[in-house]
Formats: sequence, structure tokens, C-alpha cells
Amino acid sequence: MPKILIADDEPSLRLLVKATLSANKSFDIIEAVDGHEALSKSQSELPDLLLLDVMMPGLSGFEVCERLKNDPKTKKIVIIMLTAKGQQSDRDWAISVGTDYFLTKPFSPIELFNLIEKILSANNKEAKTTKSD
Repeated sequence: MPKILIADDEPSLRLLVKATLSANKSFDIIEAVDGHEALSKSQSELPDLLLLDVMMPGLSGFEVCERLKNDPKTKKIVIIMLTAKGQQSDRDWAISVGTDYFLTKPFSPIELFNLIEKILSANNKEAKTTKSD
């Protein structure tokens, strides 16, 4: 069962994302309320996918992403950056620290769900190919 970590300091956004993903009961959903918790839970839980807010208390999403992508244990976690900061400079910074995908708030829950399904489907196919080699 794919494991997804939702890291956002806004309870309403975590609830929205969790409700969106709950339509598919095949996800194990974990939550983090700030950057430090996001980093800690990513390292201990090793989620398949991390939905990461940029502006959080403690460590920013950029800092969390950079630390995870520089750690051999966590570098393969797919990171979707969720942010109200949609300027090109923010996108460039996100890419420079290793973000895999970037969604600007407000985003469509359906768009997010479809992106997650696409990512996990591609990862599943990649895993099957790797195992058979």
C-alpha cells in the first residue's frame, strides 16, 4: 500500500487533501504539521510520496526537500511541493533543491489526485521492471 505524507501547517488543507485521497482506500496517509516533523517522519516512515508545503514553521519546505534529496536513504521519495508562492523564482528554487512536482495553491483536488495516481502508477511500473531485470 503506497504511503503518503501530507506536510502542511494548515489543518484545513491537510483535511482537504486527506479527504481527497480517502476516496481511494489504498493509501496509507501520514500527517506532519511543520518542517521538523515532516523531515523526521520522512526519515522514519519513508513514504512513497510527500506533499510538502513551502511555508511552514521550523524548516521551510525548501529546506526539508533539500535535506531529503541529499540523504541517500530518502532521496527517492517523490516530492510534490504545494505552495501559494507561484512565482517563477519559487519554482526555480523548488527545482534547485530537488522538488519533483510543483502545484500552486489553490489547486484542484482532482488535479492533485490524478497527479498522485500518475506518479504512483509510474513508480509501480518502474518497480516491476526493476524486479524482473
